[in-house]
Amino acid sequence: MTKRAQTLMRPSVIVVTGMPFEARIARGDGVRVVCAQNATLAADLEGAIASSGGARGLVSFGTAGGLIPGLTPGQWVIAHKVLDMPRQAHEYVTSIAWADALHRAMPGALRADMAGVTAPVVSVGDKAALFRESGAAAADMESHIVARVAHAHGLPFVVARVVIDPAERTLPPAALAGMRSDGSTDILGVLRSLAANPRQLPALLRVGQDAGRARQALRHGRQIVALKLGEGFGADAAGI
Repeated sequence: MTKRAQTLMRPSVIVVTGMPFEARIARGDGVRVVCAQNATLAADLEGAIASSGGARGLVSFGTAGGLIPGLTPGQWVIAHKVLDMPRQAHEYVTSIAWADALHRAMPGALRADMAGVTAPVVSVGDKAALFRESGAAAADMESHIVARVAHAHGLPFVVARVVIDPAERTLPPAALAGMRSDGSTDILGVLRSLAANPRQLPALLRVGQDAGRARQALRHGRQIVALKLGEGFGADAAGI
């Protein structure tokens, strides 16, 4: 059997995202992407592992909300631990080998803890409260589920997330109105919210600018993640 054939037969890395635009960026050779919202993610991820005959490891990839003041949109956070807030902040430690490799390849990335939550953290006050409770640098809605499933299967996992909204900023209602339950964008929802409260337009435009910076960082970082979680990572994952 050729080396290429052996590589194609190996279980793939499964990358988990919560939004379709994150999934589009994540897709590529040697990667299987699961894009699902909080309520269905665990079942979808279990199904992906079963249908692919296993997985080399799991990656939580996408955006996150900043909890520490000073983190700007586009800033990468490589998680040391994931704090499962719905389960009394139960801690899951990420793969040291994978996280350290990503951190070395992204010198500007912050190595810190990530809080896993079941709903968006919207206001400045709520972000500050979650930081005081968890000590995490950022929060997202998928990483704690990825951590649970990885732990159950004995798989290495890593969290690589980009800040999309900073701790100092409250999301306007239109930003939430524009988010469907599947993570896709509801333009009509945004327009209805703006019609009801036009004064939120400047804040919504800032959200759009922040999202653009986050997307750009994701596209660049995706190449680094793919490189560092490539074939050479098989041995590292096996020993974790």
